[in-house]
Amino acid sequence: MTDKAPGWDRFAHWRKGPARLLLFAVALVLALAALTPSPDSKTGEAADVPSLTGDNPERPRDDDLTLYDNVVERLRGGEQYYDVIAEEHRKLPFPLQPGLAVRLPTLAYILALVGDGGMVPIGLALMALTVWAWWCRFDEEPGGENFRLVGSALVLVGVSLGLARYFFAMHELWAGLLVALALGLHRPGRWGWSLAVLALALAIRETVLPVVLLLGAMAFWRRDWKEGAAWSALAILFAIALLIHLHIIAGLVRPGDPVGPSWLTLRGLQGWIGNVVLSSNLRWLPHSLAGPLVFLMILGWAGWKSPAGRTLTFFSLGYGLAFMIAGRNENFYWGMVVAPAMFAGLAMAPMALRSLWRSAFPSVA
Repeated sequence: MTDKAPGWDRFAHWRKGPARLLLFAVALVLALAALTPSPDSKTGEAADVPSLTGDNPERPRDDDLTLYDNVVERLRGGEQYYDVIAEEHRKLPFPLQPGLAVRLPTLAYILALVGDGGMVPIGLALMALTVWAWWCRFDEEPGGENFRLVGSALVLVGVSLGLARYFFAMHELWAGLLVALALGLHRPGRWGWSLAVLALALAIRETVLPVVLLLGAMAFWRRDWKEGAAWSALAILFAIALLIHLHIIAGLVRPGDPVGPSWLTLRGLQGWIGNVVLSSNLRWLPHSLAGPLVFLMILGWAGWKSPAGRTLTFFSLGYGLAFMIAGRNENFYWGMVVAPAMFAGLAMAPMALRSLWRSAFPSVA
């Protein structure tokens, strides 16, 4: 891994003043991340999260997953999604209001068709495709062969969520794997496969929409009107489909059905760190280490002077801000949408820190 590869270093030509301010801000954020607690949805302990490689026999099935299990079982029996979803929500009871509390039917039908056994090869295939996509992407990026190996290995760590059988019914799991694959496939001017993959991710979980909007905005910023129009068309088509889904759910609501609590909880840094750490392999680490690693991932992408670095920086910061504002502790799994794609940023973090230090203190460096 070398810092002499042309074009990689976003901080190389910063003046001393701004570089020192950013270096101080980085040190402050890393310290705060180390000190900020990251509670589990139930107990406040990360150790209670199920194993990524299989079920935890000592942990009962979460209510969210029980809901989806029951829906899938009924679909296998020949019933239709919108005929059973309201009834299953009331059994637990889960809210039907707002309509976004009810998931889109795509994943339920896939699970009903192939079962957990069928999802295993699908998960392995997605993992392999994602590592391959980023392997090819890193070959086109500055950094050298060692960086390519380290970056691809970190991608594998991130997408190992695809082995989490316990979470196979969790929409965010599959949406996150597809997002990581789509970002690895995307190139300015070459976006067809990325668009197709993100269309499937959107059909599974609507929280993927910001990725589509980001890629569209960046295409328009590059004045690539064709690509920008394609992402805009996907967003519009999805908005129509989502409105139809919400209209159907609204027709299923009865007087007295519970209304879900607000998602606007303003958890701040704890929400950001907690969602990413508890939704990834970082949760096996002491939090004083795991928390800072989340921000080192982002710093690595921010220091990577390439389209991939720019995209992943905005992607990570945008979802991080959303996690600070919205979501309760039990919504930690939202982090599965972003965590798989973030990990490779750690490959660039040492170079970014070294570059920032040299710009801030050239005489010492």
